[in-house]
Amino acid sequence: MTIQDFKIQVATGEHADYAPQICDEMAESAKARGTGIAKRSPEYVANKMLEGKAVIALHKDGTWAGFCYIETWSHGQFVANSGLIVNPMFRKVGLAKAIKEEVFKLSRKKYPDAKIFGLTTGLAVMKINSELGYEPVTYSELTQDEAFWQGCKSCVNYDILMSKERKNCMCTAMLFDPAEKAKEIEDKMKKLSHKATLLERIENALKKSTKTIETLGLGITKLTDI
Repeated sequence: MTIQDFKIQVATGEHADYAPQICDEMAESAKARGTGIAKRSPEYVANKMLEGKAVIALHKDGTWAGFCYIETWSHGQFVANSGLIVNPMFRKVGLAKAIKEEVFKLSRKKYPDAKIFGLTTGLAVMKINSELGYEPVTYSELTQDEAFWQGCKSCVNYDILMSKERKNCMCTAMLFDPAEKAKEIEDKMKKLSHKATLLERIENALKKSTKTIETLGLGITKLTDI
């Protein structure tokens, strides 16, 4: 079995029947890991599909294989790629990474100026996020939208979060800031431009030196002829 055996696409209303199975697997996965997860109802997940704010993976035989959805906060200033889950039948083939990449692209397309963030306890997810350009940040850099933090109430670690005044918890916060990334690219381009200019100056200096040497050589030859 390879990643080519799956179709990864933006979910639509025709995939709504998978919502109960997706929610059940989210809950089972959290229980197995012994970590927290904000619970979502089948209705909530189905609505994300109807809004075109979710990515679903299906095996070529039609079996549900994986899922992830988009949430927006602070009037669209922040976006979260949430609820990443892979059917246990299809793990270890790279689906999590492929789904993450697809929902990241969808988020950038729908909300190009938004900061994309995530909270996770999973090392595999952290690695994928890092490859996409996310960086670890403090909780203070995330959305302060109350609705987002209310979603953590169903997490087993909610008491820890509140006892630390929402400054940190068991999850690692990671953030992709498009403005920062654009600045990084601009700075790199400036450095490359500076290097190119420097190389051009060196080449010009070498050309002048070569001409000078050639001129001096020609002068010496003429003096020898006399």
